Amino acid sequence: MSLYTLQRETGHALYRQIARHLERDVLNQYAPGDMLPSENEMADRFGVNRHTLRRAIDLLVADGLLERQHGRGVFVINNQIDYPLSSDTRFTENLTAMGASTGGRVVRKQVLPAIERVAERLAIEVGEPVIWIESVRTVDGSPFCVISHFLPEARFGKVRDEYEGGSLHGFLAEHYGYSLKRVQSLVTAMLPQGDDAGLLAMPRTQPVLRVKSTNVHEQDLTPLEYVITRFRADRIQLCINP
Repeated sequence: MSLYTLQRETGHALYRQIARHLERDVLNQYAPGDMLPSENEMADRFGVNRHTLRRAIDLLVADGLLERQHGRGVFVINNQIDYPLSSDTRFTENLTAMGASTGGRVVRKQVLPAIERVAERLAIEVGEPVIWIESVRTVDGSPFCVISHFLPEARFGKVRDEYEGGSLHGFLAEHYGYSLKRVQSLVTAMLPQGDDAGLLAMPRTQPVLRVKSTNVHEQDLTPLEYVITRFRADRIQLCINP
């Protein structure tokens, strides 16, 4: 980025002019995943204060061109990923097959009494203990989705005691011999709730795609897992296969 001259007497807001300059620079000089200069450096180059510069960046964040990553800076959004949603969808396996680098961490793991919605999906009684696991998954180092897993505690003591992260379905296959398949997915666009926006490093004003899924035992179709996944809508295109 070089120094810029802004038209200050034209009636066009400075931050909108800056946004147009930044957009051209990003499209012509940057690749997905690249980090922009610091806000202080960009503000100096445009000859404006940081507040004006931030308003310009906000426009490009809202347009899905840039993203802020807490504690790191402003980055060019990676290209949208065509994510298949089918009966045998597996997060790690599918994205690795696409050449993406995946990671994640467990944010919460605890045992709770099943509320009505969860009990219904798992075919258990309301109030029965379920294991609740909340995890953040990353793709190529950037937050991609937040996943809430609910499993009946009576069947999955090892998950409660030993699971610390990675592929949960891989853990179930290794320790229980279970192979799960998806039997239902409900997709809704909504604004991020709770601490999802912070976990996904995104503004609260941008939508997420929420997918509610039920996974069953592949052989006897017993419900084993209820999952609520919140994807960054600017990073994903769901490909729903039968």
